Amino acid sequence: MPQSLPTDPTAPAGLDTGLDTGLDVETDVDAAADAAGTPEEILLELVDDEGVTIGTAEKHWAHQQPGRLHRAFSVFLFDRQGRMLLQRRALGKYHSPGVWSNTCCGHPYPDEPPFVAAARRTAEELGVAPALLCEAGTVRYDLPDEATGLIEREWNHLFVGLVTAPVRPNPDEVDDFAFVTAEELRELEAERPFSVWFRTVFEAALPGIREIAGNDW
Repeated sequence: MPQSLPTDPTAPAGLDTGLDTGLDVETDVDAAADAAGTPEEILLELVDDEGVTIGTAEKHWAHQQPGRLHRAFSVFLFDRQGRMLLQRRALGKYHSPGVWSNTCCGHPYPDEPPFVAAARRTAEELGVAPALLCEAGTVRYDLPDEATGLIEREWNHLFVGLVTAPVRPNPDEVDDFAFVTAEELRELEAERPFSVWFRTVFEAALPGIREIAGNDW
């Protein structure tokens, strides 16, 4: 694994944890295709302003302006040294490619519990299951992404936990990863682009993060 914070956004880099610390990179289901080569339709769970399910919508359509409020999840995993696992999203992703973000984000399938979806996608993207995963509340937001013209209108379930196995990212999902301290996170945010949702979900999850990783966060 790389030994320092990444300095070139196009070059792979990460931080050596000195541990077996790993997460699984989620393979973007949007890239799946049926036998005829047609992209598979992915459905999201639409919710009302109270987070109650009201129906489903196709994933890409739900992210087009003005967007549809839908269920999502965000995961923050830490190693035994209290460092946060970040990922840089693959350049080929349709939404927010090439930017840094938290350990894993995604959407449950309709009727799939968010906890199950969070564990599943972490393994799919980063190649490892969390050793511990705890609920850390929810947050609702409407965040346009100027770079892509898409919008995130999400009812987001937050999870924090630990990772103790080696990270084996799926290159279709993750371009790079790093374990960072709170200070290193601030430095990286000042130098590199992050997802439009990162700061919102990070601050919402902060009480749970501190329970897992300590008050340095």
